[in-house]
Amino acid sequence: MNRLNIRRLALAAFAAPLALGLAACSESGGTGAALSGEPIENIAPPEGKSWTETVEKTPEGGYRIGNPDAPIKVIEFASLTCPHCATFTETSKDELKQGFVASGRVSLEFRNFVMNPLDLTMAMLTRCGQPGAFFALTEQTLASQSAIIDAWTKAGEAQVAQAASQPPEKRYQAIAKVAGLDEFFAARGIAAEQASTCLADHEGAEVLVETTSKQSDEYGITGTPAFVINGVKADVNTWPEIKAQLETMGAR
Repeated sequence: MNRLNIRRLALAAFAAPLALGLAACSESGGTGAALSGEPIENIAPPEGKSWTETVEKTPEGGYRIGNPDAPIKVIEFASLTCPHCATFTETSKDELKQGFVASGRVSLEFRNFVMNPLDLTMAMLTRCGQPGAFFALTEQTLASQSAIIDAWTKAGEAQVAQAASQPPEKRYQAIAKVAGLDEFFAARGIAAEQASTCLADHEGAEVLVETTSKQSDEYGITGTPAFVINGVKADVNTWPEIKAQLETMGAR
C-alpha cells in the first residue's frame, strides 16, 4: 500500500498485517504563508465555564476544544502512530491550550487521520469516553506512543496477522489486546466492557477510514501532522511555526 495515497485506504486492506505507516509522518517543509491581523481581544467564556473545558464533537468527526466561535480556528490532522504528531503535541499542549485556547481567540479541532490498523484501534479507544476526555486520552496515547508500538512490534508477525485477520466485529479487540491497549485505556478510565463495545463498532471504524480518505482529498493531506487555519492549509507543522502564524493573525 502506498502510505501517502490515503484516498485508496480501505477496510479490506486493514484485514492484513500492515506496516505502521510512519513514513506518512511529515516534517515541516516551508515557512508558512504571510498572515497579518490586528491583535484580538480575549473573549470571555460563559460565566462559570472555561474554554479549555469546552469540548464537543464536530459534524466533521473531529473534536474541538475552545470557543466554537473563535475568530481563529485551527484544525489538526494527526495519526496516533506518527512520531512527528507526538512531538507536536508534547511541545504545544500546555501553551496552545492554556495560552491560545483559554483566551477564546483560538479553537483547536483534532481530527484522527488513520494510517494503519493499530492507529485505527487507538483512535477508536480515544473516542470511547465522553467528549471531555478525548484530548487527555489523545495526549496520553501520543506520549506513550513508543511503548505501544514496541509492544505491537514485539508481539511478532504471526500474532499481529492473527489479530488483523479477525472478523470486523472482533478485529480491533484483538489488535488492542496484542498492543496492550486494553490495559492502557482501562488504567485511564475506559473499562474493559466499555472498550470492548467501542472496538466492536466496525461501522464506526469504517467511518473513520472513509473520513480520512475524504479529508485527504478535500484538504490535500499527504502527511501528518497537518494543519488548516481558518480554512487555509498551513505549509508548516511544528509548534514554533504554528504559534508564529497564530500570533501574526492576531492571537497576541
